[in-house]
Amino acid sequence: MEKLKAALETARSQREGGEVPSHKPADRGNTAKKPVQDVSQAWAALTPFKPKPRVLARHLVVTAQASAAATPFDILRTKILLQMRENGWTRLAITSPMPRSGKSTTACNLAMGIGRQQSLHAMLFDMDLGNPSVHSFFEHRPEHPISSVLTGAVPFEDQAVRIGGNVAISMANGPIDDPTRILLSSETEQHLDAIEARYKPDIMIFDLPSVLVGDNTRAFLKNVDCALIVTRANATRYSQFDTCEKEVAEHTNVLGTILNATQDKGSLVA
Repeated sequence: MEKLKAALETARSQREGGEVPSHKPADRGNTAKKPVQDVSQAWAALTPFKPKPRVLARHLVVTAQASAAATPFDILRTKILLQMRENGWTRLAITSPMPRSGKSTTACNLAMGIGRQQSLHAMLFDMDLGNPSVHSFFEHRPEHPISSVLTGAVPFEDQAVRIGGNVAISMANGPIDDPTRILLSSETEQHLDAIEARYKPDIMIFDLPSVLVGDNTRAFLKNVDCALIVTRANATRYSQFDTCEKEVAEHTNVLGTILNATQDKGSLVA
């Protein structure tokens, strides 16, 4: 774990020193803002959903309310928002070298934490199409699969749910076959562009598969502005982190790295 911590410190120093190559945000066509009323009406049309507090607690989603448990995620939220705003970024991928590192837990907590900021709008997409899990954190299965939104078969407003007035979540209702086909498709890119243009979210969060278990994350990273890598203390090997970071950096900006499940106070964000 000491090697991994050292690697995370090096990665952070490189980012702060500007040594990491920067990927420019993708040109998504006309991004002129729609009238505020149109955007508000679009959000209001989403199906409201109120997760049960006991369900959130059971799945370690602790950011719906301010608390000591939520504080590390609140710090992460603020760091992410400030850095993305500074660079003009809106799309964040969350991934990990290997499964069971806490990436989906991080994604759900980040979305719910942003939801407490009433002036901001956040979207969360479960893009781990072969092994989705976001629906289990909220114990809700949508009628339509998320793939139907990405292919344009079902409108976003008929598939996603809205928590409060400013968090939209597009969950899966089960794994799909051949997810790479959808993640790599230009059609998926076009539909995500249309969603962003209609709803004007401040941040779009994509919970992606782990990098080293297949090619699905590589197929999708072209659609985001930056990525957060979640590692797990005493589980993620240095070689896995190193390979993962290099792979991600080839396709998008590495926003940062989290060392999860460690006893060291304040070491959630690296």
